[in-house]
Amino acid sequence: MTKQRITIGSVLEININNEYYCYAQILGKAYYVFFDLKTTKKISDFSILETVPILFVLSVYNDVITSGKWIKTGKLRIREELKVLPLQFIQDSLHPDKFELYNPNTGEISPTTEDTIQGLECAAVWDAEHVESRIADYYNGSSNYWVEQLNK
Repeated sequence: MTKQRITIGSVLEININNEYYCYAQILGKAYYVFFDLKTTKKISDFSILETVPILFVLSVYNDVITSGKWIKTGKLRIREELKVLPLQFIQDSLHPDKFELYNPNTGEISPTTEDTIQGLECAAVWDAEHVESRIADYYNGSSNYWVEQLNK
């Protein structure tokens, strides 16, 4: 694997089970957007990513990129709707009925209700194999173990 730097706007190619490719983009602050695009052939025209739906936005460990696990293959401007990172939630592990909203743009954390967090990602840092299993499960129409663990 090739050593790489984390560069905002870079497009990453993710090989899923040696079957197909998916793509992500580095947003900064350890956040990445993963696009709803599955292809058996590598893409070279990354402008398609400007209009495809978004699967999810997650925080990923730096070494996934710096080690070359996911290869930087291009660069794009960051879509307007991604310039402000989406809110996430934190669930208290000792009191699972208590929730907080986390704003990754400001670092602000505030109390909230379970109703408010519906549809939000749990604040967590993901490793490559967990993201790859989540993508594979999504395309297989299966629930994902890691998502279920974070959303208890």
